[in-house]
Amino acid sequence: MTSAGPEDHAPDSAAPAESTDPRIDLPGIAWKRVSPKYLVAGLVQLGIAAVIVCGLVAVAWLAWDWTWAGWALPFVAVFFIISIVVEPRRVRSIGYALRTDDLVFRRGIMFQRFVAVPYGRMQLVDITRGPVSRALGLADLRFVTAAAATAVAIPGLPEADAEELRDQLVTLAESRRAGL
Repeated sequence: MTSAGPEDHAPDSAAPAESTDPRIDLPGIAWKRVSPKYLVAGLVQLGIAAVIVCGLVAVAWLAWDWTWAGWALPFVAVFFIISIVVEPRRVRSIGYALRTDDLVFRRGIMFQRFVAVPYGRMQLVDITRGPVSRALGLADLRFVTAAAATAVAIPGLPEADAEELRDQLVTLAESRRAGL
């Protein structure tokens, strides 16, 4: 009878490691995240929407005696509570990366979206600032190609980073279009 040596119990180092993350990912990409302040903007916007919608449903129930509104109010409130709880994870799922020939954007928890936009196909690069984002010093960078389905918006960038990225993308787009 022979005893098993330590080499018999060692894990096979040649076997590929399995990822426990169910998220689709592109290998070799260093993702840049949006600003942590974007979480605050999302929570404020959800809070405003919750107050308005729940207020309207409560008015319909109490002032106009619509009984269905009394039943709907808890469901509406639960919907907004779940949305507020999920918001931090949703914000963490947003990322972008500049590669040699394109910009790659990802977002989504349950329904994940990956978009690669070639620099030479960009037609419009725009910065937008809503009132909550402006108060927090954030901006959304939007760019559009000829295909409407590839319109991408990177939300929650600090204003200086958004302007710098916009200028960089415009320069890359012009140089790539010249080569077409």
